[in-house]
Amino acid sequence: MKKVYGSAAEALDGVLKDGILIASGGFGLSGIPELLLSAIRDSGAKDLTFASNNAGVDDFGIGILLQTRQVKKMISSYVGENAEFMRQYLSGELELEFTPQGTLAERMRAGGSGIPGFYTKTGVGTVIAEGKEVKSFNGEDYILEEGIFADLAIVKAWKADETGNLVFRKTARNFNPPAAMCGKVCIVEVEEIVPTGSLDPDSIHLPGIYVHRIVQGDHEKRIEQRTVRQKEGA
Repeated sequence: MKKVYGSAAEALDGVLKDGILIASGGFGLSGIPELLLSAIRDSGAKDLTFASNNAGVDDFGIGILLQTRQVKKMISSYVGENAEFMRQYLSGELELEFTPQGTLAERMRAGGSGIPGFYTKTGVGTVIAEGKEVKSFNGEDYILEEGIFADLAIVKAWKADETGNLVFRKTARNFNPPAAMCGKVCIVEVEEIVPTGSLDPDSIHLPGIYVHRIVQGDHEKRIEQRTVRQKEGA
């Protein structure tokens, strides 16, 4: 089965529709599937729900889709770097399902493993628990969180072979693997595609069974918060 496509727009063809749930990889500004997000913006698809660790910044990541009002709802754990996100949420234009970071990763992993739900102590006694089932185990309360089963997963990896086996680089590995797992269709953008069999099996971070489409392209290397120490005597 052909997995390599010529562009992000080609890879999204026939999969992207209005109103779908998209799991998007990335951690801060590391590992964001920027080519696919740009193609989604250009497609004009609307009323989208995104499950993602964050919403990018105003001009990068999912932030570009907030600017064009294509996102209806965010399922996120951190939204503090995006002024437009905050404006839309506070004005009631954007729905938010706030989810603790570890819980979000586990919800994605659970969906990818066919697990409909799990219990966790994270969020007990807070607004996170509102409206959720609470169950006691050994005298302690836990809340039920549901697995995420996304219509589409978009992720970024460092390398892929032609069958979709993936290698991630450093922090980009954080949310991308569970995001990839939970999509009915998973599209991956990579920096390099290598021949099948050239990757060390012990170095593969996500097997190609989860990957349906691959696109190669150039990526921007952004630093979210650059902090430097002032020179002594300056």
